Amino acid sequence: MSDSDLATSSVPDLIPARMLNEFAYCPRLCFLEWVDQEWRDNEWTLDGTRQHRRVDKKGGSLPDADQMENEDSVTIHARSVTLSAQDAGFIAKMDVIEAEDGEAVPVEYKRGAVPDNEDQSYEPERVQLAAQALVLRENGYRCTNGVIYYAQSRRRVTIPIDASLIERTNELARELRQTTERGAIPPPLIDSPKCPGCSLVGICLPDETNYALGQVTLTADEDSVRRLYPARDDSSPLYAQEQGGYVGKSGEEITVKKQGSVVAKIRLMELSHICLFGSVQISTQAVQQLMQREIPVLYFSYGGWFNGLCTGMPHKNIELRRRQYRASESETALQIAKSLVHDKIQNSRTLLRRNSNVDAEAAMNELKQMEDRSLNANAFDSLLGIEGNAGRIYFQHFATMIKNKDSADETPPFDFQSRNRRPPRDPVNALLSLAYSLLAKDLTLTLLTVGFDPYLGFYHQPRYGRPALALDLMETFRPLIADSTVLTSINTGVVAPGDFIKAGDAVALKPEARKRFILAYERRMDALITHPVFNYRVSYRRVLEVQARLLARFLTGELKSPPTFTTR
Repeated sequence: MSDSDLATSSVPDLIPARMLNEFAYCPRLCFLEWVDQEWRDNEWTLDGTRQHRRVDKKGGSLPDADQMENEDSVTIHARSVTLSAQDAGFIAKMDVIEAEDGEAVPVEYKRGAVPDNEDQSYEPERVQLAAQALVLRENGYRCTNGVIYYAQSRRRVTIPIDASLIERTNELARELRQTTERGAIPPPLIDSPKCPGCSLVGICLPDETNYALGQVTLTADEDSVRRLYPARDDSSPLYAQEQGGYVGKSGEEITVKKQGSVVAKIRLMELSHICLFGSVQISTQAVQQLMQREIPVLYFSYGGWFNGLCTGMPHKNIELRRRQYRASESETALQIAKSLVHDKIQNSRTLLRRNSNVDAEAAMNELKQMEDRSLNANAFDSLLGIEGNAGRIYFQHFATMIKNKDSADETPPFDFQSRNRRPPRDPVNALLSLAYSLLAKDLTLTLLTVGFDPYLGFYHQPRYGRPALALDLMETFRPLIADSTVLTSINTGVVAPGDFIKAGDAVALKPEARKRFILAYERRMDALITHPVFNYRVSYRRVLEVQARLLARFLTGELKSPPTFTTR
């Protein structure tokens, strides 16, 4: 399938002047913002918003061009003015337009200091002003100069709108259109000093992408892939499990009440998502505020089954979903599935090697054979058979990783014979099911953030209400996150044999024990590990997003093979 078959839909007639600025600064950044509709704030973008707070409020008025020509003495100071120019092909929201003696002057506010160079400005800023000048001219205004106001220096720099700047502006506009029409994201900058301050660096993944493309190479003791974003998320989830509880909004906080008393509260800015278990209610006001801030609400059964979620508007990157849908019906689906199953078997073998209290060499050799065979599977049926056999061997030896306190007992406190579910019939399976449910939840949220449809997978077949793609990506991380959390919780006493309820054949955690187990799971997600490919320290929660974004890069054709994640 060629890129032209999947090219983005028609390019808008008008280029925003700000996007021309972004394109001159970094074509990849412009593509992410304009085509993929990605955005993420950092301290610099937030400071820029603060610096713009006055000029973002409409004020003053801009008379039409004829009126200004007839009243040369008129003085104009209009804020937040949007004009467009069909012939020039631009649309611009101008911070300020000053006018005196018939001359209109666009003024652009920038948060930084005056650059120490000959022009006392940067090219992206100059071409943005030039695009604004072209818009003003096409609307009949005389415009020969623009102004950049640098807030940190509190200085104005006048920019002449001359022929050479206009030529460069139009040249960049043509390149921008050609780039968007091709539908292929421009390559990332290589070891650029621009990247660390970019708010989209965690989405762009410049060094990771360059490494995967062979543009950056590492020696055994070298760390060339920079971690350009925080190792952990600043926000955290809220789990509301008290039956009869009520989640509401109070100012800038989300509160949880039980029988009218506040039992928990968290600031909205510190919240990543909310998980509601069983009969916990939530107010409409809280839901509306959460949707506006893109904070999802997830619903679980009392026993921990992930039922679904409520989010705001879906991600605008329809192009990624188009490629996902087409790939799911092509040979690419099997290629991705083989990679996922291979990683799952290798990670299962690693967990068994590290934690088994008996000699499991024979089992590990069998798993290694399955691991190698998975990459040579030529059909989904074959791959399913390989994964099934590997899972049987792994779970046959799962009990050897559990440290039962009294091994002399005929039936140990945590007796595990085989994997069972729907419902789980023993404590270990109850913990595994809950851990998998929590991991499916986190991967579903990650996929929605990246722009995927979490319900269409490449390995798991679509089924109503099942997040198949989340289950796909789970394969790699089941041993590393979910199984590891279960083993740690049992072996360190986070949960005890008396923490379970049995009803018929079903076994479930008691509420207080479930809280402790969820905390153990969240600690695992936030644990810092050394990334096996990029060699920097990062949390598992960040790893999930990196893997999902690299998968998106593979589907859009930027990377040649699906991303892998296997521990050493």
